[in-house]
Amino acid sequence: MLKFTGNCLIVPWDFSEMALAALKTSVAMVDDRAKIKVVHVGQIPTSTEPTVIWDTITEQSIQEYAAKSFQKTVAEHSELSGLELITLFGDPGFAITDYAQEVAAELIVISSHGRRGLSRLFMGSVAERVVRLAQVPVLVLRGPTDGEKK
Repeated sequence: MLKFTGNCLIVPWDFSEMALAALKTSVAMVDDRAKIKVVHVGQIPTSTEPTVIWDTITEQSIQEYAAKSFQKTVAEHSELSGLELITLFGDPGFAITDYAQEVAAELIVISSHGRRGLSRLFMGSVAERVVRLAQVPVLVLRGPTDGEKK
């Protein structure tokens, strides 16, 4: 396994199995888990959404829910112990690459869900945008494509 010798690497987290695989790969690459920054990018609640108007969903509540969900995953996978989730808001491609630059990350490890055709057109590819926007190397872990077995 390739060893990461830098000071900081970013792992985007979307609660998927592929993101879990990317995180486990990152843990295996470092000698100190403190070098790993796990980043989730949430959508900014718009002021016209009923949940915002009724004050039931806020950025803080989204951050708390994401952190609690992430800690549940960490509890289920002991090799991830000690990792913390950072929740950002905005466009995932820009948020991830801007944060990487802000913390002087030297690598981004991201999973690709392998979407093709219409699903890729409609859902977009965060991994592709991160590769285009990043000013640091990006390791993309490929998932099964739409037609392959998972």
